[in-house]
Amino acid sequence: MFGIIDCNRFYASAEQLFRPELRHKPVICLSNNDGAIVSLSPEASALGIPKFVPYFKVEQLVRKHNVAVFSSNYTLYGDISNRVMQTVQRFASEVEIYSIDEIFIEPVSLWGDLKTYGQLIRRTVAKEVGIGVGVGFGPTKTLAKASNRCAKKLPSLNGVCALETEMQREWLLKRIEVGDVWGIGSRLAKRLQAIGVHTAWDLSKTPAKRIRQHLNVCVERTVEELNGVSCLDLESMPPAKQQIFCTRSFGERLTNLEPIQQAIAHHASTAAEKLRKAGMHTQHIQVFLQTSPFKPNFYYESATIALPYPTDDTCAIARYATHAVKGLFVEGMEFSKTGIGLLNLIPKGVAQHDLFAEPIARTNENLMKVFDCINAKYGRGTVKVAAAKTEKGWQAKSQTVSPRYTTCWSELPRVKCV
Repeated sequence: MFGIIDCNRFYASAEQLFRPELRHKPVICLSNNDGAIVSLSPEASALGIPKFVPYFKVEQLVRKHNVAVFSSNYTLYGDISNRVMQTVQRFASEVEIYSIDEIFIEPVSLWGDLKTYGQLIRRTVAKEVGIGVGVGFGPTKTLAKASNRCAKKLPSLNGVCALETEMQREWLLKRIEVGDVWGIGSRLAKRLQAIGVHTAWDLSKTPAKRIRQHLNVCVERTVEELNGVSCLDLESMPPAKQQIFCTRSFGERLTNLEPIQQAIAHHASTAAEKLRKAGMHTQHIQVFLQTSPFKPNFYYESATIALPYPTDDTCAIARYATHAVKGLFVEGMEFSKTGIGLLNLIPKGVAQHDLFAEPIARTNENLMKVFDCINAKYGRGTVKVAAAKTEKGWQAKSQTVSPRYTTCWSELPRVKCV
């Protein structure tokens, strides 16, 4: 049996956590650069505000109903997520952290029946962290995801759904659209609908031979999972990263090279920090630069650079990245976004170096350790390369970002006793 715990409307719930006056009020959270709506409270949904639409399209509706608007605060969300995951792990023999707001678990029998077990998890997370969660159980990960969806959709289940019988499985799968099955999505759903598969139940009854003929082995595994045959195990250790990307839209259109180079140096620093945290080195970097795809004469260009030796050195990566973006820059264009990708990653210390190349300097390895220690203690960006200036212009818009209530001393909540 598998279980999955999914935070309810996670970003919006995290914003309401330290703002009691906003609980049971309409709240929305925006994506990077305050572009689109990525999370909203049930009260905001009830107003007809859709998810994943550009904010400017619903701004008038938001103002009419006095909806609270927040820029994404990933520092806050990441810390709240860690607290949820640590709490849930006490109730499982094995876990797989699937995303920032979802965790698969292997239930343990000592907590009683599954519904009581699920309610205990919900109460504990709500008491210790303050976030509401939905809990789903099933004989496979795919069925656990389906039951979790049901737990959040049907109020009568009180947030917990367990698929324990064949009748329950059939009832649920007949009520789930094929596009809502975990791992299917809209593109595959259209292809499945073309061959007469409209629900999860239809998919579970489709012969494997027909699936292989029209689709692929991944969908075939999904069919097996829907029929209660487990094909996907818990990944208690996440697989090694193959690549790391860091991209952001600019806060305003840029026509000069200097702020673009500042932005790419900043992204290179962030990507290199993640690289060191993963214990990896990169062998190639990719840099891109683009204008807005919604404007005439759209421009997109990228460059891939083979590094002379595998590295996790922020200074080296930023130097190559700023030089590469200079070659992509075109005078007279208004650029909207840039980014960097670290490719062909290998574990640190396993690279085969060139006997005839210049020896690799080891001094920067100690420097990077100092970088990371200082930034871990005082906050990311406390120490950075000089090229990654934070001048106005290229930084993404975050006009309504909330305080980092749990990770920054100067932004801790203050209580006044009268």
